[in-house]
Amino acid sequence: MNAEQAWQSVLAQLQMDMPRASYDTWVRDTRPVSYDNGLITIGVRNAYARDWLESRLATTVNRLLIDVLNSNVAVKFIVSQADENHASSSDLEVAPASIQITPPEPKPRHVTLNPRYTFDTYVVGSGNRLAHAACQAVAEKPARAYNPLFLYGGVGLGKTHLLHAIGNACHASGLNVLYVSSEEFTNDMITAIRTHTTQAFREKYRSADVLLIDDIQFIAGKESTQEEFFHTFNTLHGQDKQIIVSSDRPPKSLVTLEERLRSRFEWGLTADIQAPDVETRLAILRSKAERTGRQISDEILQNIAEKVQSNIRELEGALNRVIAYADLSGTSLTPNLVEMALVDITPSRGDIKPESVLDAVTKVLDVTTQTLIGRDRTKDVARSRQIAMYILREEAKISFPQIGEVLGGRDHSTVMSAYEKIKEQIPTDRKLEQDIVSIKQQIYNQAVSVA
Repeated sequence: MNAEQAWQSVLAQLQMDMPRASYDTWVRDTRPVSYDNGLITIGVRNAYARDWLESRLATTVNRLLIDVLNSNVAVKFIVSQADENHASSSDLEVAPASIQITPPEPKPRHVTLNPRYTFDTYVVGSGNRLAHAACQAVAEKPARAYNPLFLYGGVGLGKTHLLHAIGNACHASGLNVLYVSSEEFTNDMITAIRTHTTQAFREKYRSADVLLIDDIQFIAGKESTQEEFFHTFNTLHGQDKQIIVSSDRPPKSLVTLEERLRSRFEWGLTADIQAPDVETRLAILRSKAERTGRQISDEILQNIAEKVQSNIRELEGALNRVIAYADLSGTSLTPNLVEMALVDITPSRGDIKPESVLDAVTKVLDVTTQTLIGRDRTKDVARSRQIAMYILREEAKISFPQIGEVLGGRDHSTVMSAYEKIKEQIPTDRKLEQDIVSIKQQIYNQAVSVA
């Protein structure tokens, strides 16, 4: 029996054992390309089919070939044009049974997951506690806790870390996990249309037990991508498969996203991730410092945490910069060194303009500048105005009389009273603290982008 005949026997067995749709999609058009030193190379139509066969069927196919040929052989799948690469029967004669080759291990199904991003390495604080708990629940009981799970938050706040943590946990449980960015999903779809492999594309995404898509906001406005994702979502959800997506804003704010997708994202749980407060930033820096193996005092870490308020990514980058600055200059870690190392990436408080503060306050607290400087004394407006006074003093470093002028000519004693009131309430009012952290993040993001 030559390899062509052996492969036909394997195909016949697979056709009986596999669902018809899967067999027709992935297996039917395969054929042997070469046989050399105990290795049978099987040609497939495209990369999707190759990856699917390597991850799902390599072990089964190898066992069937050994049974058919009564010889220890290995199998390899390659993308091949059938007409050009189909070898003749004489090229595929089976080698003697004495050749011993260990079958190759199937490729892992989670090649895009970062093994460093786990729940153990994620620092939990007041701004991400709900999202973290929801992700753990999903990882423990996929499709039975919250499905879909929609995570949203600003850039660099840890959304991707949580997606990978879910993926790693689910993969460890033996589930088929697929993590992609929305851009990768779109590119895969475009390639499938261009190469007439849409069925393979759909099988790739709709055969996942857990589908994680990062930055879903980028499919907004892309009609074909939204259409394909809509059907993928329905198929997976209908089969009780877990779907997790992340975005930089909540579903209702994705105004160019089709309503049918927005509504589906709200079927499960929507959890936001907010900017870390100073305690969380300090904890993140401690964790990062431990991983570097460096002994760094809390004074230095506190200094960095107070200077970098925008996001976790920039916080970790600042720590790396400080360490590198110390190593390259041959000096010890001191507050003065932190000042020098971060001078060009953290704006000085004296550089913060009152206009920037008011702009940030209006965006975070959903009020207008005219309302803040006006005479409206309703509870919510008065509270927003007091917060603005506090942040103008803390971040812009202007005097109480100057703050009064900025906010409509108010008396400096009123400003001073508001400042002291907010300062006193911050330690016990978590909502107030988080609002102030979010406003500061907005201020410093603007300042860094302008710089």
